[in-house]
Amino acid sequence: MNPYIWSAIAGLLGVALGCFAMVSMLKSKTEEASRATSEARQISEQADSKVEARLRELQLESREQVQSEVAKLRETIEKETAERRAELKENERRLREKESNLDRRLRSLDQKEKSLGQREEDIDKRLLDVQTLIAQQNKELERVAALPQHEAREILLQRVAEETRGEMVHVARRIEDEAREDAEMRARKIIALAIQRCAVDQTAETAVSVVPLPSDELKGRIIGREGRNIRTFEQLSGCDLIIDDTPEAVVISSFEPVRREIARIALMNLVSDGRIHPARIEDMLNKAKTEIQQKMREAAERATADANVRLSKPMLEIFGRLLYRTSYGQNILKHSVEVATIAASIAAELGADVQVAKRAGLLHDLGKALDHDQEGTHVDLGMEVMRRHKESEAVITAAGEHHLDVASMSSIESVIVQLADAISSSRPGARRENVETYIKRLQNLEKIADSFNGVEKSYAIQAGREVRIVVRPDQVDDTNSLKMAREVAQRIQEEMTYPGEIKVTVIREMRSVDYAR
Repeated sequence: MNPYIWSAIAGLLGVALGCFAMVSMLKSKTEEASRATSEARQISEQADSKVEARLRELQLESREQVQSEVAKLRETIEKETAERRAELKENERRLREKESNLDRRLRSLDQKEKSLGQREEDIDKRLLDVQTLIAQQNKELERVAALPQHEAREILLQRVAEETRGEMVHVARRIEDEAREDAEMRARKIIALAIQRCAVDQTAETAVSVVPLPSDELKGRIIGREGRNIRTFEQLSGCDLIIDDTPEAVVISSFEPVRREIARIALMNLVSDGRIHPARIEDMLNKAKTEIQQKMREAAERATADANVRLSKPMLEIFGRLLYRTSYGQNILKHSVEVATIAASIAAELGADVQVAKRAGLLHDLGKALDHDQEGTHVDLGMEVMRRHKESEAVITAAGEHHLDVASMSSIESVIVQLADAISSSRPGARRENVETYIKRLQNLEKIADSFNGVEKSYAIQAGREVRIVVRPDQVDDTNSLKMAREVAQRIQEEMTYPGEIKVTVIREMRSVDYAR
């Protein structure tokens, strides 16, 4: 046979065998799939049966749990209900007891009202009887005394007043002495504590107005040709130069202390430099002015730092001018710091506003930096400056009332500032005055005391800090002596200017003399 035919037959046989193998494989796969399907169905049926069984178990458990919770809740409700019922019963019992008590009280009150009504009737009857008896006694007394009732009453009151007047004076004096002792003891303690806490230098300074010269030849150079140098100096400085026969000295005269200090420094610099002419004078005055302004600014900053008070820059410049301002020899800048320190200490002891007292104490004499240039008292000028720079009204009032220019103090801080100012100015060595002013003050004190009726003699003692008045005992009694002391003190406050305080003592002495023969 042809080999091609055998190869074709062989190919067909291979194809047939492959198809048979594939069919057998498909049959086996189908059987496996059917077996897997039946197994899956069995597993699903078993799972469903387990789920149903678990659900039945859960339903039984939840039903039992709900039943137990309901039983517990029922027991709780029944217990609370029983307790509420017991409380209601107890409240009802208490209400019944209260009602019974109220009934008893009402019955007792009714009985008391009835008894009070009867008593009022009895009292009215007795009052009528007493009034009738008093009228009868008054008529009998008028008949016996042969005086009307109003005249007898006036005579009796006059006698009682005369008898009790002396006792009243003694009682008033005793009360006043006790109050004074207590007040003085407490005041001494507070003032001593305030002075102990004050650590300001206790030195008195004055602005120097005399410039020493190395030789009298410089006087001619200071005057200049035809007086042009001295005219220029006086015109630019605002001060007067007094060049007289005083050896090696030139006196600078001016009521304004800052200008006088500027002129003094400028003249000293001109003398040390030796070149004295109008252009040089103007240059030296400008340099001295800048130097003084720097000194005043630094002094003001130190003072505010010592007092622990902060001021604005414009007020600081005005406050620094107090460095060259004195009062009876006391430097006002140091005096202001001292007053602020003392006022803060006293305010802390008395429970007042420490900041207001301290700030008002520092600024109470601020107007003295301006009273040479502007019209008005230093109190008014200082208050105007503080208002212009938005200072608080409490500080302005306390600072403005430190000289007792008002009828009464408006705050305790005002009293504290006035007291601190008196302590600072009246302490020993703080201020000094010339002999003429001192003698004039003593004469004014004695003159005021002698102007009162009944005064026999008056003496100003203790450097004018006390005035003793001896009165005639036949013209002034004890009551009028107390009144005279107050009136003299009031006159002194109104008519005189003095540092610190002045004590007024009225002495009334009655001497009875007789001789045995």
